[in-house]
Amino acid sequence: MTPVASTTRTQVAIVGGGPAGLMLSRLLHLAGLDSVVIDNRSAGTIETTHRAGILERDSVRLLVDAGVDRVLTDGQRHEGIALRFGGVSHRIDFEALAGSACWLYPQTDVFVDLHRARTADGGDLRYGISDTEVTDVLTAPRVRYTDADGRRHEIAARLVVGADGSRSGCRALVTAATQYFREYPFAWFGVLVQAPRSAPELIYTRAARGFALVSQRTATVQRLYFQCDPAENPDDWSDDRIWAELQGRLAGQDGFRLQEGPVLERTVLPFRSFVQAPMRHGRLLLAGDAAHTVPPTGAKGLNLALADVRLLAETIEQALVRNDATALERYTARALERVWRAQHFSYWLTTMLHRADGASEFDEQRQLGELTSLVSSRAGSAYLAEGYTGWPAR
Repeated sequence: MTPVASTTRTQVAIVGGGPAGLMLSRLLHLAGLDSVVIDNRSAGTIETTHRAGILERDSVRLLVDAGVDRVLTDGQRHEGIALRFGGVSHRIDFEALAGSACWLYPQTDVFVDLHRARTADGGDLRYGISDTEVTDVLTAPRVRYTDADGRRHEIAARLVVGADGSRSGCRALVTAATQYFREYPFAWFGVLVQAPRSAPELIYTRAARGFALVSQRTATVQRLYFQCDPAENPDDWSDDRIWAELQGRLAGQDGFRLQEGPVLERTVLPFRSFVQAPMRHGRLLLAGDAAHTVPPTGAKGLNLALADVRLLAETIEQALVRNDATALERYTARALERVWRAQHFSYWLTTMLHRADGASEFDEQRQLGELTSLVSSRAGSAYLAEGYTGWPAR
């Protein structure tokens, strides 16, 4: 074994320094618990990796309660979305139906805010490391890694949290786990475009050629998506071809048209549903994409991660401060209750709005019937509003 240059002792070692890991570190700090955060990416890389950001009501409340409140001034509060099918838009009014709203706030901004807050309060954040190894999770966890200068370091902790994303290395340490998968036969072709906003709120579209989403980023840069084959090569698509596809899917009797401009970025985003249970093994606990992923249709990924760390902060405080030996055992069941609700919600929206390959005319008409039933029913619309803005924390 390579000798270590230093050993740091802490209460919680957090593997993964994205929004989930940083939020947990911040919450633990506010509770008087110390932690060390490590990540193999640089902070600059995370800050410049564009990710969408729809924040549920409780996610915004969590940020504000943690002393990170820029979302209230720089985020865009959305009180509804539009469901568009048959060339007509139908507004789902979140405030009227659920007494709530959501916020459009990019994940990169969430990271910047939390990173700034943890840096200001003296957080031990270590980015740009490599060769992470987690051991002894049943007894006295240790995390070893190599720094940018090639030196090996060790963190001795009472607990380890794996918040290291969908390619998690910590996940494999949870023995005797059950993994649940659903692969989807379609992907999203995502583009970042330089153009004014085309609508005041997001538009979720079901068209004959498949799904499209009109999202937003800033006053001059927008994020748009349309359903495509997972094997699609984004380099094969010119700007003109992209705009023709999007305009065709959004076209309707109301004459709606997207505001066009140069395409700044294009990518294909395959997606799947995944859950691993349990989310804990010994003194190792998982959070966010390390334990579960959802298709992006329901805007649940970041919100689930933040819900996990809210529970984790409470769980860790009970275990380490109040000496509650059963707190760690309860974490998986509590977290998965929300995870499976979100899996269902995301699956439902995805299958309702996307066109399946080989769909028959019956399938097409049944899908349109489901959408018509939804928008014409207050109860159906309320279910969508409640799920989209987020179920109350329990």
